[in-house]
Amino acid sequence: MTRIAMHLTAAVALTASVLTASVTQAQIVTPQPSPKSTVTQRIGLTDVTIAYSRPSLKNREVFGAASPLAPYGKRWRTGANATTSIKFSDDVTIEGKKVPAGEYGLYTVPGAAEWTVVLNKSLKQGADVDGFKDDQDVARFTIKPYKLANKVETFTISFAELTPATANVDILWGLTGAKFKVTADVDSKVQAQIDEKVIKNANPSANDLAAAAVYYNDNNKELKQALTWIQKANATDPKFWNVNTEAKIRLKMKDYKGAVTAAEQSKKLALASTPPNAEYAKMNDELVAEAKKGGK
Repeated sequence: MTRIAMHLTAAVALTASVLTASVTQAQIVTPQPSPKSTVTQRIGLTDVTIAYSRPSLKNREVFGAASPLAPYGKRWRTGANATTSIKFSDDVTIEGKKVPAGEYGLYTVPGAAEWTVVLNKSLKQGADVDGFKDDQDVARFTIKPYKLANKVETFTISFAELTPATANVDILWGLTGAKFKVTADVDSKVQAQIDEKVIKNANPSANDLAAAAVYYNDNNKELKQALTWIQKANATDPKFWNVNTEAKIRLKMKDYKGAVTAAEQSKKLALASTPPNAEYAKMNDELVAEAKKGGK
């Protein structure tokens, strides 16, 4: 056999050996009884992400003294398999407790009348819920469980009751629910943007002026300033939605005549748009009616 042929034979044999080893090492993948789930919610300007595994009841008792799943008074990983984690892109406040941005293990101690919720720096405990150190706790607080109208077969963590700055994290399983409120720091972040793009900017854009005015109006902050901003936004290129904002600000300031004038202008612009915006026309009619009622 020539030297080239010998090298080719050796190369083929090596390739076959590698492929055989790869096939041998590959493992069969099957669905987990408690599949992984990730849920993300933006609260204000902060992203909150919860990663957990979802066990099912399968006719077992949950949240009770004799429960094999989550007995009363025992620390629970709040799910199955790996440690349930909760991650915050910015600092938040949870049930009055300040929590820095970061990712934490989410543990609970269920009880008949009260639950304890613990955020801990440990993310690798898994089933060893008693193995982490309490001095690694980031926050600890209590919440009240409540009874659900319908049974939840598969353990669920979700976000509910959203506002511009808050949301509840709902823990649901069986006929039991428990929830805690996450509050994001929205105002300081928005105000910092307004300071940069509007207040300290010699030539703010109409869009930024309008956005600042809407935020001030929605949050009852310095309505005179909000009116000044929206008037500047409308001075060069009035949009029916921005003129409607002016009408709403004037109405809140009890400038009923000015509110009617702005609302009528907004309606005219809305109906002249392509296609005509009947929804804004109706909103302006309602605002005019409210302003005329207040002016009496």
